Amino acid sequence: MRSPILDYLDTIIEQTEDINSGALADYIPELAAADPESVAVALCTVNGTVYASGDTDHRFSIQSMSKPFAYALAIEDHGLEAVLEHIGVEPSGEAFNELSLDPETGKPRNPMINAGAIAAHALIADDEVPAVDRMLGLFSQLAQRQVGIDEAVASSELATGDRNLGLAYLLHASGGLTQDPPAAVAGYIRQCAASVTVRDLALMAATLANAGTQPNTGERVFSRKGTKHVLSVMASCGMYDAAGDWLTTVGIPAKSGVAGGIMGVLPGQIGVAVFSPRLDPHGNSARGVQMMQRLSEDLGLHLMETGRPARSSLREIRTATIEGQPATIYVLQGDMVLSSIESLVREIIENPPSTDIVIFDMTRVDEVLPVARRTSSETATKLIDEGHRIILIDPENTVTDFQDSQGRPITRWSTQQLEENSD
Repeated sequence: MRSPILDYLDTIIEQTEDINSGALADYIPELAAADPESVAVALCTVNGTVYASGDTDHRFSIQSMSKPFAYALAIEDHGLEAVLEHIGVEPSGEAFNELSLDPETGKPRNPMINAGAIAAHALIADDEVPAVDRMLGLFSQLAQRQVGIDEAVASSELATGDRNLGLAYLLHASGGLTQDPPAAVAGYIRQCAASVTVRDLALMAATLANAGTQPNTGERVFSRKGTKHVLSVMASCGMYDAAGDWLTTVGIPAKSGVAGGIMGVLPGQIGVAVFSPRLDPHGNSARGVQMMQRLSEDLGLHLMETGRPARSSLREIRTATIEGQPATIYVLQGDMVLSSIESLVREIIENPPSTDIVIFDMTRVDEVLPVARRTSSETATKLIDEGHRIILIDPENTVTDFQDSQGRPITRWSTQQLEENSD
């Protein structure tokens, strides 16, 4: 049985295929040669499960989506207070490559614009390992594969990097750069040329969603305090001069890159990544922004959404005899949101029920968000199509008028009816 989450991601791509606004990043020749029709979307839970649709194996340069990770590594190296002496945290309200520093402090306004990112890159350089090698090692640790540099992109950006070099000299003149300007810029550009997929980015984002711990390996990569700080800066500054609009509409910490990627983080639940290379006037993927807005609305990802997310809605699985036949009972709990319903769906797909009767006991469920209702409805359809009979135990009527995705009603029992029909 195919996960309905994958079906949903397919739908996201289909529903945005008419969006062809924006333009390729033609100021970097290699990026200007990208296929404008390439598109992909992925999400990864804090349990490490990745779902992806579209051109999922297509590799593109990480660009500015590397900035949160370089900043996080600088914090791990030097401590937050020391990093704050070099880089501010205020939204700039300016484009990502603006030639400016804070007029009072002489510092970059935040680490998500190029000036702050160059300063952060310089902070992670040491005498033994170049900063770019440390970043590649970090990306590989987060993505669970060896991440390398797209040398063609790196060469193309180095040949057109005068503006970044100007920023580095401004930083050096103000005393805010801990490395020689040409070396800092060359390393930063190579950092941005790391080659990733949406799967990689979703898994990397999931580490931030998981309070700094890589979901699959269990390695603590960033401290909880550092991760919280990085996510806060991403929320306020990650989308450049469109950050305010982004926070109100999509509502999750995010970072974009001029190759066409956007990476988002919903703390405690999921990491999300989209890719489409045409950019809007802010330097963000035009189609990618629309995909992220749909994901946020459909899946209830906005930070201001109320609810008490749990890692799993599945309390236990047990068997019983119902009306003389064996039955599988899934006992659910808590608020059913994307991250918690995903674990239930994955369990059903990986270990399909062996009985004809399948019962979902919602006695301990407090609330069902729209995304959980939709996913449950689609899962019910797949189970019914495979010959299962579904019974819903919902004494508090938490889910009213529940049907499968084809409009077929689901049998509802009270707790008393379950007891009366149990042998």
